[in-house]
Amino acid sequence: MPLKSLVALAAALLATALAGCARDIPYETLKAKYANSASRFVTLENGVSVHYRDQGRPDGPPLVLVHGFAANLDTWEPWVARLGDTYRVVTLDLPAHGLTVTPPDYKMSTDGQVEVIDGLTRSLGLGSFVLAGNSMGGGASWNFALKHPDRLRGLILVDAVGPSPETSPGGPPREGPPAVFKLMGTPAGRAVMKSVNLRPIIQTGLKQAYVDESLVTPALVDRYAELSRAPGRREMILSGRGGPPGQISPKIFVAIRTPTLVLHGDADTVIPVGVGKLLAESIPGARLITYPGVGHVPMEQIPDRSAADVRAFLEALPAPEGAGKISGR
Repeated sequence: MPLKSLVALAAALLATALAGCARDIPYETLKAKYANSASRFVTLENGVSVHYRDQGRPDGPPLVLVHGFAANLDTWEPWVARLGDTYRVVTLDLPAHGLTVTPPDYKMSTDGQVEVIDGLTRSLGLGSFVLAGNSMGGGASWNFALKHPDRLRGLILVDAVGPSPETSPGGPPREGPPAVFKLMGTPAGRAVMKSVNLRPIIQTGLKQAYVDESLVTPALVDRYAELSRAPGRREMILSGRGGPPGQISPKIFVAIRTPTLVLHGDADTVIPVGVGKLLAESIPGARLITYPGVGHVPMEQIPDRSAADVRAFLEALPAPEGAGKISGR
């Protein structure tokens, strides 16, 4: 590990130790702060109460957006603002994230994420739609495309989990993933993270992920830190999870026939740009756009450019039948 990363990790650990333990925050308190007038909740058959927002043009072609690990649906608001004039934009909090509430014995899994996306979109009457996912949400999205290809008009993968090349050609040298993932990679680190105040570590990780540190405001850090303290949240997220996933074979992506756009920041230290390049190479007909100097969340770091690229992709898709609805909104 480079010296700079070691120093940052040590500083984060010291700050965390000094901050002491952090108690859970009741869901009602979190809802009062982080839900808004567009927030809705629906309980699916598996007992998950999903927090979602259904915004934009009500009769527009539907676009469903899925956030990444430790994030929530607010990460997509820049795209909602830029695409909602034309598209019906649905965002959701995955299980163990945001304001979505799960049964006490719920276990996090990619299959569970796919099930929630399927259940929510069916409850909203969406037939075919375009699905976009960032990071872990990108992994859930391409898994959805493999399992439910008949439901998708298009697939957009934004700095998504994918096959892991040995190197990341075409990009600048990497420092490695943020400190939070280094901690999650060890049993001792996970044990500590279940009980302490994660805010210092979260702030350090966000600065690495966003690249542009001016975007990492106190309010942003508060949102990540406070939502991580929902009842039972830390235990659920950390149990059995050791950070970024292991090797994923490029061969599985050959089965994806959905028109696909891959977007990736070439300064991403969480999921290197080589992963995005290999995703685009592995999915038949996929188009790749990389962003110089951009980190893990292009939708927030460069919302105008990334939303324009998404709009161009959406406009090139075949026209949807009945705006992709099963029934009225």
